[in-house]
Amino acid sequence: MDIQQDTVALVPAAGRGERLGPGAPKSLRHLGGEPLVVHAVRRLAAANSVAAVVVAAPPGAAETVRELLAPVVLTAELVVVEGGGTRQASVAAALAAAPAHCDVVLVHDAARALAPPELADAVAAAVRAGHPAVVPVLPVVDTVRQLGEDGGASSTIDRERLRLVQTPQGFARSVLAEAHASCEDSLTDDAGLVERLGLPVHTVPGHASALKVTRPFDLVIADAVLAAERSVAGSQA
Repeated sequence: MDIQQDTVALVPAAGRGERLGPGAPKSLRHLGGEPLVVHAVRRLAAANSVAAVVVAAPPGAAETVRELLAPVVLTAELVVVEGGGTRQASVAAALAAAPAHCDVVLVHDAARALAPPELADAVAAAVRAGHPAVVPVLPVVDTVRQLGEDGGASSTIDRERLRLVQTPQGFARSVLAEAHASCEDSLTDDAGLVERLGLPVHTVPGHASALKVTRPFDLVIADAVLAAERSVAGSQA
């Protein structure tokens, strides 16, 4: 087997997405005519490192998600399982269904639907190089202030050492499995689980397109990014 094809991408896609307003679960909301999960999985499957993609679907929607993705994932193995009540539970369910031959695990939010394949490959390469946990990050460009305990007085935080964390996050499979097995409460960040084991988290440069869709305005921005990508692709065809 090609040493590059050693990676499985887990996509927790079971969240309701309440901050987007009423409607379908977030991963099934449409962006440019297709559900967010379709965009996310298509790009993960296009990464050179990814041999398989495991999606944790919204409860009761596994078959729907499987049908949506069947014509999309052509170069990687596809597995769809039912997600849990929390992101952590969904990641654990997806990890349990991951092919045994994949030693590198990426965990990627369906809400970051436009993350490019190159980002997944960069994270996987860093894990392959020996880092137990890897996260893509972007510099903080805004001034950040920290409120006092009473919520009144505030102070400026030096942003030079601050970074915004994106996904996909990457892990040695054994490390992620141990982190989930040892966790007794719920976190929304898998790298945080690994930190509790006392292991370091390495960073690689993130990508502006890997923005997270959380609120309605984020869909507007993501739609503009997707339209720009399609325009560039059309001009190069």
